[in-house]
Amino acid sequence: MSKLIIQIPCLNEEGTLAVTLADLPRQVAGFDAVEWLVIDDGSTDRTVEVARENGVDHVVSLPHNQGLAKAFMTGIETALKLGADVIVNTDADNQYDASCIPDLVRPILEKKAQIVIGARPISEIEHFSPVKKFLQKLGSFVVKLASGTTVPDAPSGFRAIHRDAAIQLNVFNRYTYTLETIIQAGRRNIPITSVPIRVNGDLRPSRLVKSIPSYVRRSLITVVRIFIVYSPLRFFSVCAAIVAAPGLIMVVRFLFHYWMGEGSGNIQSLVLSSALLALAGILAMSGVISELVAVNRQLLEEIRIRQLQQEHGGRARIRSFALENKETKVKKDSVGGAI
Repeated sequence: MSKLIIQIPCLNEEGTLAVTLADLPRQVAGFDAVEWLVIDDGSTDRTVEVARENGVDHVVSLPHNQGLAKAFMTGIETALKLGADVIVNTDADNQYDASCIPDLVRPILEKKAQIVIGARPISEIEHFSPVKKFLQKLGSFVVKLASGTTVPDAPSGFRAIHRDAAIQLNVFNRYTYTLETIIQAGRRNIPITSVPIRVNGDLRPSRLVKSIPSYVRRSLITVVRIFIVYSPLRFFSVCAAIVAAPGLIMVVRFLFHYWMGEGSGNIQSLVLSSALLALAGILAMSGVISELVAVNRQLLEEIRIRQLQQEHGGRARIRSFALENKETKVKKDSVGGAI
């Protein structure tokens, strides 16, 4: 029996969740069962009640708001426990057209990929500002460099993930999961592709884009963090080269003037170049050390993957908790954390 679980991370989505759920399918070709999972990321409104009223099968409540990336990973881990063969992630604001879900999972059913990203027509989305459109494309470009993949819309949260790929994902970034999961897929040689999708009208302002300056700052921090975590040697080597270049130029300048008999008047160039070259050396050594740390992190990730494979890799299914019979369980998890 093959199972598809559609997960929706939520934070105070009582106004849009019902609209999103109304469009979700209960049957998808290639699956015997389709279930809905809501991850309540510390909502203070009626999000959980709306989920129950609209027939959601499973609800996981985090004790307080922990961010989109944490909610996403909580959903992935819960879906694996519930025996999902494929997990579809979508947003609670109904941004993505749910009728595209069969297209999204088709490459997985055809065994052409294990992760499928829904590529939005970014240039045609009217409520995206020019700055946001640019940063969306910048994010995709950075991911392409860091992962070796060719996903045209890396920031898209509309994606399908096979259970074998889901076991291997682990997000470090607390802000968003979209870019990092693609980079991990590329570095682990997980087959990944994208399909064009449609989007719906804007129901509410984006929670991730509180203001353009904030979004720019967070995006740049995310880009830098990606390179530091996943390509530390390259990142610090480039920084070292940038710092060393003017230092070398100043050394050449000093030597030229020294050769011309004017070295005594250009000692300051030698002092500054020495400081720049010393800083470049420190950056280069930081790259080496960071690379060793990255290798250690990869070993720890491999251990985690093997543990999850032993726990969820078999065909044994964990008993699903029916929504109408799990009210007590949800309350308990709301206090103690995610299941």
